[in-house]
Amino acid sequence: MQDGTIISKQRYPSPHPKLNVFLVTYWSEGLKVKGFLVEPKESGKYPGFLYLRGGIKGVGKVRIGRIVQFASHGFVVFAPCYRGNMGGEGREDFALSDRKDGHNGARILFNHPMVNEEVNVFGFSRGGVMGLWTALEVSGIHKVVCWGGVTDVALTYQERVDLRKMLKRVVGGSPNKYPERFEARTPLKSINKLETPVCIIHGAKDQNVSVDHARLLEKELQEHDLPHTSWIYYDLDHYFPPQVNRHTVKQLTDWLKK
Repeated sequence: MQDGTIISKQRYPSPHPKLNVFLVTYWSEGLKVKGFLVEPKESGKYPGFLYLRGGIKGVGKVRIGRIVQFASHGFVVFAPCYRGNMGGEGREDFALSDRKDGHNGARILFNHPMVNEEVNVFGFSRGGVMGLWTALEVSGIHKVVCWGGVTDVALTYQERVDLRKMLKRVVGGSPNKYPERFEARTPLKSINKLETPVCIIHGAKDQNVSVDHARLLEKELQEHDLPHTSWIYYDLDHYFPPQVNRHTVKQLTDWLKK
């Protein structure tokens, strides 16, 4: 039951002729967790790409088209579904224990025979905190991308009135009553320990995850003189239109490969 070990690998329909998709079961803290693996059909060595989804439970599920989009730029992609989803064991707790599912997803890529020594981390929305924690707590991560990413869980509680009931249930209360529980899920105070370049991507009109999350992360990185780049799109929100999305994906995958 070694963490980051694949238990089973089941072929899954692929929308791309040059890529194989698999539904994987792997070990994470003694739990059987599900995730999707995308591999190029052509043999060779590729950088790894850990895709950390947003949402929770049925909201923000891993989309095959999205992870295939990244894999088509020359990556082996692994996307954890997080514990308790797709028939996996356990329950999500919003970036506390379940962030280990991301850590162990990174280990799958480090051990993958088609992956070179570079494993990158990508976090979207709630995946922002998951990605930053992975970069902080797993050694050897090459680069990390935070796209429309949550960086402060207490700020999410303040902004998203519609999510407060869920966050109270998962965290066990509000930030006023249990500030330490929200701080334990928020990586900002640990950013000084980051050894990984960061790319911040955010829409300034984002109503799901405000651009303040990007600004808070940017401030911490600047204060500690850590390498980062920020791409703020002033006319966009949480979801980019297709043409801008394709351009941004190309831009960020080029940045990862530099």
